[in-house]
Amino acid sequence: MSGVQAQAAASAPDIKTARLQTGEYLHNFSEMHPPLGETAVLVEADRCHFCYDAPCTEACPTGIDVAGFIRMIKSGNHYGAARLILQENIIGGSCARVCPTETLCEEACVRNDQDHRPVRIALLQRHAVDVAMSTGKQFFSRKTDTGKRVAIVGAGPASLSCAHGLAREGHRVTIFEAREKSGGLNEYGLAAYKMLDNFASREIDYITAIGGIEFRYGQELGDDFDLTSLQEGYDAVFLGMGLGGVNSLGLPNEAADGVMSAVDYIERLRQCADFAELPVGRQVVVIGGGMTAIDIATQIKLLGADEVTLAYRRGPEAMVASEEEREFTQIKGVKILYNATPVNIHTIDGHIKEVEFECKDKTFTLPADMLFKAIGQTFSAKIDSSIALEKGRIRVDEERKTSVAGVWAGGDCVCEGEDLTVAAAQDGKLAARSINECLLKSSTGD
Repeated sequence: MSGVQAQAAASAPDIKTARLQTGEYLHNFSEMHPPLGETAVLVEADRCHFCYDAPCTEACPTGIDVAGFIRMIKSGNHYGAARLILQENIIGGSCARVCPTETLCEEACVRNDQDHRPVRIALLQRHAVDVAMSTGKQFFSRKTDTGKRVAIVGAGPASLSCAHGLAREGHRVTIFEAREKSGGLNEYGLAAYKMLDNFASREIDYITAIGGIEFRYGQELGDDFDLTSLQEGYDAVFLGMGLGGVNSLGLPNEAADGVMSAVDYIERLRQCADFAELPVGRQVVVIGGGMTAIDIATQIKLLGADEVTLAYRRGPEAMVASEEEREFTQIKGVKILYNATPVNIHTIDGHIKEVEFECKDKTFTLPADMLFKAIGQTFSAKIDSSIALEKGRIRVDEERKTSVAGVWAGGDCVCEGEDLTVAAAQDGKLAARSINECLLKSSTGD
């Protein structure tokens, strides 16, 4: 091999499938937070002080009575605990697995100080809900059919929460979903090690067992139907389609081979039958500072990449991803660079070769076979111009009403949304209450 050939071979992209053996994939993608055993559950429940004005409940976006359900677990009443959880958050099983409780209820726990760790509220919540789901125990039933029909766009957490709340009141719900499956972020967007054993699908089956909820798949707003047709055919409309677009880096050569959307890759990972089918680079760079950046960086490392670097343009104090998540990804072998702003993408023969960064007026490059963009998503749904937007998302009031009468919205698609599963669940719950009130008033003529 000539010197020129050797140089070309050394700089060629090293992307391939099946970097690991089957057993390694199974080990690497084992559960991030395994469930507690029966004895550990009782020990953990006993650590709770059952505060009268429990700060953990105040910190929960859905207002779950945390002290109440832990007290029930301690007394052996797991069904009672599950009911307390699910009456406020019907997707409490998902939230127990994926929500950043370390910055919500567990951070607020009075035991969370320099000498103690907080009560493991998420794992206790998971235990109670899992007991109920495993036995098919239902706590809610439909009221007498009201004859009212509600259309919901999108089948993510906000929509599922709204649908269940409306079904409980006796209304009929039709959910229009552009994809082939329900669940939204829970099904397509979360790290595989956070939600195993097809839990998102099983939770949906549990939620919809109440009845009165119909799904129509392959139906996208703006292409297969529009808002006007929904308003004409239904008594109310809820928009919960999430965010479909991906922010651009705005860099030269961003369209080069090897430059990918983290969201798209995670979706592919979540839906594939065999991790060995996924292409994985040897040297990978991730740009971003949120949960998507953490999730893709960790997973690409677990898939067999030799070197993974997550670059964030600000310091750790500004990073959306929690300290616990950052520690987890570093334990798995990911390097995090702070105050590193990408300024250029260098290529060879149309494929990414390296990424150039600026840090405190100095520049440096990182070699890369793959580059993942994880700098946030944008609202891209084709909605009627009468729906007012704010900061690029749908504007809603405290009841989740939009600017158009009879239309509500919630989840990631609304302005000031927190991009959290638990916040989406609260949006859906509040919207369902408001919709129900309006439908009942229209029935009585008030």
